[in-house]
Amino acid sequence: MLDAIVAVVVVLLIAAGVLVMVGPGSVIRRIRAVRRPTRIRALFEPGKPREVVPPALNQKTQRVLVAAARLANWLRAHGHEEVAREIRNAAARTAGNEAAGLYALQTTLRRIRVVNISDSSSQERLKALVTELRTAVQDRFEQLELLPFRRP
Repeated sequence: MLDAIVAVVVVLLIAAGVLVMVGPGSVIRRIRAVRRPTRIRALFEPGKPREVVPPALNQKTQRVLVAAARLANWLRAHGHEEVAREIRNAAARTAGNEAAGLYALQTTLRRIRVVNISDSSSQERLKALVTELRTAVQDRFEQLELLPFRRP
């Protein structure tokens, strides 16, 4: 009988020590946080689906996409639908597979050299947009280290 009393006292002392270490406020909060479900069905219902957020694009990739959109819109407005469509498709591919999209943009930029505009101011605007896109693509290529390393 004495052994049982000693065992109960030891268990109470250990519980009191744990309660002092943890802190009485956190224990009470944890007990209150555990609530029984109001219905049994609540246990078997699936959880709410989480929203999948697409990863944020790199700043230079965003710059490439903006420059591609500007050039595609300008070409479309001036009657070059096919080239504008290729640029939009390559930019869309950049969102999924960035390296493949950048290579597609570079290939399309080579093709734009063939496009000639009779108006000199329009030709200058086209050159400026192409140069902007080309530098953005080259910067992203260098950042991704897709270009071969050049020795100085």
